[in-house]
This record gives sequence, C-alpha cells and structure tokens, in this order.
Amino acid sequence: MKRHKVDKINNNSEEISEEVFESIHKLMHLIRSEQYRVLRDSPYKLTHMEGKMLGYFYHHAGASLRDLVAHTGRDKGQLARTIKTLKEQGLLQAEADPDDRRSQLLSLTDEGRRIHESLIGRLQRLTKIAVHDMSQADCEHLLALLGKVRDNLENGEA
Repeated sequence: MKRHKVDKINNNSEEISEEVFESIHKLMHLIRSEQYRVLRDSPYKLTHMEGKMLGYFYHHAGASLRDLVAHTGRDKGQLARTIKTLKEQGLLQAEADPDDRRSQLLSLTDEGRRIHESLIGRLQRLTKIAVHDMSQADCEHLLALLGKVRDNLENGEA
C-alpha cells in the first residue's frame, strides 16, 4: 500500500505537486500562445523555431550551423532547412568561413535584425504584463522556487 505524505496544513502533497505542475503547464501554454501569436502576426509569419533562430544569430553573429546544432541539440537537417527558409526570406545571410570552406558563417540581415528587435519588444511587453504587480523580492523568490523545480527535474529527485 502506497503511503501519502501530508503537509503541515493537511493537504495531500501529491495533490499539491500535481497542482503546481498543472499551474506551470498552464502558464507555459499562455506564454507560448502569445509568443506564437506575435510570430504569426509578424510580416513574415515566422514559426517558433524561426523566431528562436533569429534570436540566436542576433546574439551570435558569424556562428555556423555546427555552432547552432551544438547550442540547441536539434537535428542538423531540420536546422539547415530553417536556415534556408530564413535566407530565402532575406532575414539571414551567409558568408564563407575563411578557416573552413565547407562551412558558412551566418548573421542576420538588416531586415532580420529589425524583425527580431520588433519581436523582442512585443515579447518584452508580455513579460512585463506577467509580473506587473510583483515586487522585486516576489520575482526573486519565484525564480528561486522555479530553480528548485528545475533542479529536481534535472536530478530526478522525488
């Protein structure tokens, strides 16, 4: 028979942990929905992955596909197709790597930078809405608690 732990206010801790997990899931759904809306409503109708890649190359101008694969852990073929799409849209440009002619160094075009900065501005408004009535201490406490959740999941501790 499985024993249930009871917390100090007589709530079943398994029920509470399920509520916490469900709350995190709902929050992520709200955030992702808004992110997708911002990307979808952009002039380029970007996918989530395309938006993430614009951000990567915004911060890592001159990176290669190999660098992106190492950073994301995603499939090289999938990333190469997305890079091709961004290049075709005029948002990403490539130049030959002087140290390795088989490789290309990728960076955003002026239009790619403009689109990324516009998207970031819209997404930053979302983050401000999310915490608008929270104090600095509240935000720091929430970050610490979320860090514990992440650490528990990464370490597999129950």
